[in-house]
Amino acid sequence: MLLRTEHFFVIEDGYPVAPGHLLVISNRPCPDWFRLTPEEQGALPTVLDLAKAWIEERHQPDGYNVGMNCGEAAGQTVMHFHCHLIPRTHGDTPRPRGGVRGVIPSKQSY
Repeated sequence: MLLRTEHFFVIEDGYPVAPGHLLVISNRPCPDWFRLTPEEQGALPTVLDLAKAWIEERHQPDGYNVGMNCGEAAGQTVMHFHCHLIPRTHGDTPRPRGGVRGVIPSKQSY
């Protein structure tokens, strides 16, 4: 575990899509973002900033994807809230335009 706050803890992703890919996970069992309390939701940006600082001490990303899958139809396979913080670099994919729209490949380019 890299850090823990009142509502979340941060770990390295076990199946990273980029060097430094982290997961912010709720301390309290909770299926997804929409079931977090307003206090938990409000605390997430601070934890993401802390996680970003950890990444930047070790990597030199040019950008980030921040994402969460909510429900099986959205691709969620672990039914406990977690938010992906994925560092990105220029050239890590040939056409990054559309970013998270790539979850439906035919919708990524527009």
